[in-house]
Amino acid sequence: MDLAIHHQAAAQRFVAQVEGGEAECVYRLHGGVMDIVHTEVPPAAEGRGIAAALVRAALAHARSDGLRVRPSCSYVRSYMRRHADTQDLLA
Repeated sequence: MDLAIHHQAAAQRFVAQVEGGEAECVYRLHGGVMDIVHTEVPPAAEGRGIAAALVRAALAHARSDGLRVRPSCSYVRSYMRRHADTQDLLA
Protein backbone atom coordinates (compact mmCIF):
# COMPACT_ATOMS: atom_id res chain seq x y z
CA MET A 1 0.00 0.00 0.00
CA ASP A 2 1.40 3.39 -0.99
CA LEU A 3 -0.06 5.72 1.63
CA ALA A 4 1.08 9.32 2.05
CA ILE A 5 0.95 10.15 5.76
CA HIS A 6 1.46 13.76 6.81
CA HIS A 7 2.30 15.01 10.27
CA GLN A 8 0.36 18.17 11.04
CA ALA A 9 2.34 19.16 14.14
CA ALA A 10 0.34 22.34 14.86
CA ALA A 11 -2.89 20.29 14.89
CA GLN A 12 -1.19 17.40 16.74
CA ARG A 13 -2.25 14.71 14.30
CA PHE A 14 -1.11 12.40 11.52
CA VAL A 15 -3.38 12.33 8.47
CA ALA A 16 -3.78 10.54 5.16
CA GLN A 17 -6.21 11.14 2.33
CA VAL A 18 -8.00 7.87 1.60
CA GLU A 19 -11.11 6.61 -0.12
CA GLY A 20 -14.04 8.19 1.68
CA GLY A 21 -12.13 11.15 3.11
CA GLU A 22 -9.42 11.66 5.68
CA ALA A 23 -7.94 9.15 8.10
CA GLU A 24 -6.31 10.52 11.24
CA CYS A 25 -4.41 9.68 14.37
CA VAL A 26 -4.75 12.48 16.94
CA TYR A 27 -2.47 13.07 19.90
CA ARG A 28 -1.89 15.57 22.69
CA LEU A 29 1.52 16.44 24.10
CA HIS A 30 1.89 16.67 27.86
CA GLY A 31 5.50 17.36 28.72
CA GLY A 32 7.47 14.48 27.25
CA VAL A 33 4.39 12.27 26.77
CA MET A 34 2.48 11.82 23.52
CA ASP A 35 -1.05 10.90 24.55
CA ILE A 36 -2.62 9.30 21.46
CA VAL A 37 -6.31 9.97 21.94
CA HIS A 38 -8.08 9.01 18.71
CA THR A 39 -7.59 7.04 15.50
CA GLU A 40 -10.22 7.07 12.76
CA VAL A 41 -10.50 5.73 9.22
CA PRO A 42 -13.52 6.42 6.98
CA PRO A 43 -15.76 3.33 6.62
CA ALA A 44 -15.04 3.08 2.87
CA ALA A 45 -11.31 2.58 3.63
CA GLU A 46 -11.51 0.27 6.67
CA GLY A 47 -9.71 -3.06 6.75
CA ARG A 48 -6.73 -1.98 4.64
CA GLY A 49 -4.15 -1.37 7.36
CA ILE A 50 -4.52 2.40 7.26
CA ALA A 51 -5.03 2.83 11.01
CA ALA A 52 -1.96 0.66 11.65
CA ALA A 53 0.11 2.78 9.24
CA LEU A 54 -0.99 5.97 11.00
CA VAL A 55 -0.12 4.53 14.41
CA ARG A 56 3.28 3.32 13.14
CA ALA A 57 4.00 6.86 11.92
CA ALA A 58 2.96 8.36 15.27
CA LEU A 59 5.06 5.87 17.23
CA ALA A 60 8.07 6.42 14.96
CA HIS A 61 7.73 10.15 15.58
CA ALA A 62 7.54 9.59 19.34
CA ARG A 63 10.64 7.40 19.23
CA SER A 64 12.65 9.85 17.12
CA ASP A 65 11.68 12.77 19.39
CA GLY A 66 12.38 10.86 22.62
CA LEU A 67 8.73 10.94 23.73
CA ARG A 68 6.92 8.39 25.87
CA VAL A 69 3.48 7.24 24.69
CA ARG A 70 0.18 7.02 26.54
CA PRO A 71 -2.23 4.97 24.37
CA SER A 72 -5.59 6.49 25.42
CA CYS A 73 -7.10 5.35 22.11
CA SER A 74 -8.29 1.73 22.35
CA TYR A 75 -6.95 0.92 18.87
CA VAL A 76 -3.48 2.19 19.81
CA ARG A 77 -3.57 0.23 23.08
CA SER A 78 -4.39 -2.93 21.14
CA TYR A 79 -1.74 -2.19 18.49
CA MET A 80 0.96 -1.69 21.12
CA ARG A 81 -0.04 -4.93 22.90
CA ARG A 82 0.37 -6.83 19.61
CA HIS A 83 3.76 -5.23 18.79
CA ALA A 84 6.30 -5.98 21.50
CA ASP A 85 8.82 -3.63 19.88
CA THR A 86 6.67 -0.67 20.98
CA GLN A 87 6.53 -1.53 24.70
CA ASP A 88 9.59 0.56 25.53
CA LEU A 89 7.65 3.68 24.49
CA LEU A 90 4.92 3.26 27.10
CA ALA A 91 4.64 6.11 29.60
